[in-house]
Amino acid sequence: MRLPGYVVPLDGTSGERREFLLVPYLGACIHSPPPPANQIVHVSLHEHAMDLQTMDTVWVTGSISTARQDSVMGRSGHHIAAIKVERYRGDR
Repeated sequence: MRLPGYVVPLDGTSGERREFLLVPYLGACIHSPPPPANQIVHVSLHEHAMDLQTMDTVWVTGSISTARQDSVMGRSGHHIAAIKVERYRGDR
């Protein structure tokens, strides 16, 4: 599966990011109530993702599954074991 979205960090600093929420719109979970769990995806990476900042727009590629997880930023209803995270570019 390949999904676009915005990054909401759950761990570390930008150079050590291994876990984040993928949300559907800018600002979700930060200064407003989070979207419903079926619109939030928990992303885990096998390797650190370099230079990911809060609300960066990315494509995430990996295996998706249904899995509920609660965090301080919101409740997710899906999980992606990411094999690739890349910056979103509108020309694709």
